[in-house]
Amino acid sequence: MATEIRGTSDPARTIATLWRTRQLPQRGPKHTLTIAQLIGAAIEIADADQDLATLSMRRVAESLGVGTMSLYTYVASRDELVDAMLDTVYGESIQQYGEAIPQYGEAIHRSGTREGADWRDGLREVAHVNWDLYMRHPWVLQVFTGRPPLGPHEIAKYERELSVIDGIGLTDVEMDAVITLVHTHVEGVARRRLEADLAVRRTGITDQQWWETVQPAIAEVFDPSQFPLAARVGQATGQAHQAPHSPEHAYTFGLERLLQGVEALIDERTRTSA
Repeated sequence: MATEIRGTSDPARTIATLWRTRQLPQRGPKHTLTIAQLIGAAIEIADADQDLATLSMRRVAESLGVGTMSLYTYVASRDELVDAMLDTVYGESIQQYGEAIPQYGEAIHRSGTREGADWRDGLREVAHVNWDLYMRHPWVLQVFTGRPPLGPHEIAKYERELSVIDGIGLTDVEMDAVITLVHTHVEGVARRRLEADLAVRRTGITDQQWWETVQPAIAEVFDPSQFPLAARVGQATGQAHQAPHSPEHAYTFGLERLLQGVEALIDERTRTSA
């Protein structure tokens, strides 16, 4: 899953497109589509292929039954289209949050207790919603978000996720770092999961079948006495997961350790203040 670095768009125009403040040109052919239809068609193609590399303006135009050049009256470039696609699927995450995430940090700040609303449950929900996003739209993992499109849905999603940890004892910079840490953990495990699925589709061999094929060969060259830790831990892991790796276990294990780390930071700060 190679990451695409976008950089050909005019940031001001892209933001105007995402926030729907740019007026379509009045001259030229009559506009028969909406920007939402264009974005929706592009998302359908990327979802079906599970690969952003195959997405082209020509394919999108063909799916809509229009000429390729007509699309450029709606978006300036493919990069701008990808930014719009990303912001659109972020809107799905906002809908998924719904009322699932109350103001956890605010509730804790007012009551001085973790009873009831719990920021840890909020961060678990943040992780879950982002995991679902990657499972529905694997191509999102190929979009470099270090230069975010800054669309309305992306900013609303960020606002909602920050609200989970507002008022629990973190600085503003730490709040951003915690949300980034959750995103990075989920993204890394989701990437492994989707790459494993892709390997099965391309080879027609499951992980279990692959391991059964490899095991006799490695047994001929591998001496457990030379690598006792690798032998012991590898065997335990294989028996536990029935595979060399379990993305689901990595997801849960890593997320819970992450939450413990955040709680330790808050507790340490509380003791220092006292």
